[in-house]
Amino acid sequence: MAETLTTVRAPLELREACNLARKSGKIAFVPTMGALHEGHLSLVRAARTRADFVVASIFVNPTQFGPNEDFARYPRDIAGDTKKLASAGANLLFAPDASVMYPAGEETRVRVGALGEHLCGPFRPGHFEGVATIVAKLFGLVGESVAIFGRKDYQQLKILQRIAVDLFMPVEVVGMPIVREADGLAMSSRNAYLAPADRDRARGLSLGLSHAWRAFEKGERDAEPIKNLALAEVIQVADRIDYVSLVDADSLQPITEKIGARALLAIACHVGKTRLIDNVVLGEDPDPRASMDARGAEG
Repeated sequence: MAETLTTVRAPLELREACNLARKSGKIAFVPTMGALHEGHLSLVRAARTRADFVVASIFVNPTQFGPNEDFARYPRDIAGDTKKLASAGANLLFAPDASVMYPAGEETRVRVGALGEHLCGPFRPGHFEGVATIVAKLFGLVGESVAIFGRKDYQQLKILQRIAVDLFMPVEVVGMPIVREADGLAMSSRNAYLAPADRDRARGLSLGLSHAWRAFEKGERDAEPIKNLALAEVIQVADRIDYVSLVDADSLQPITEKIGARALLAIACHVGKTRLIDNVVLGEDPDPRASMDARGAEG
């Protein structure tokens, strides 16, 4: 673990600190929007196993929020997050203001292609352009590194991997497994919005994914029955469903007939006023409810 955590707020300070650290070894980078939970901290710990110096960022990026989304009320706890990052072993925190990341006169945006056309893309216009733009800025400042992201935002992960390759960035983008609560719910900063009754209902997302996962493991390869197993659970708990989709795990294009060796089954829905996402890569990931089974709970 790091003995101290240095915080910088200016982009050039970040670049200079990373350039200096790189002289002594490899850098790992964990970008976040704060409101840190165990899922984020697991990324920091994974970063420590891959590099000599770990950089984390906290920035609630305004360009990835739509006009009716939760930018203003997105949870923020910079003091608490700083302590968590230090305890997890981060060496440097970049916590800029929006004015330095989007200074007066800036106008460049990173356009996202086919990877953003399905899943969350149609429901959050401009979202992935905002994500791609801010991450490109951060990658440009941090420089050569390995960047660690969670797989809960699987579409985001695939888009950022594509950006790093297409723009010749000296960054290896690595996805880490979803971290779940004991009852199977994927950890998310937005879980804090859930009222107790909604929090209980939200378990239906991982339950639906688990039913589909088990059918796949038993040999089911038809897309519609697999998708419907997840949908049946989500219908019971969601107030509004954006999608329950089965797509190619690499191209993110819809699968309508037979599933191959692996496929992404992804969910986005609203439970109460909170939008939740979850997923499983069939043929690759473990059962989303495996931790419950280990505790002897019903799946």
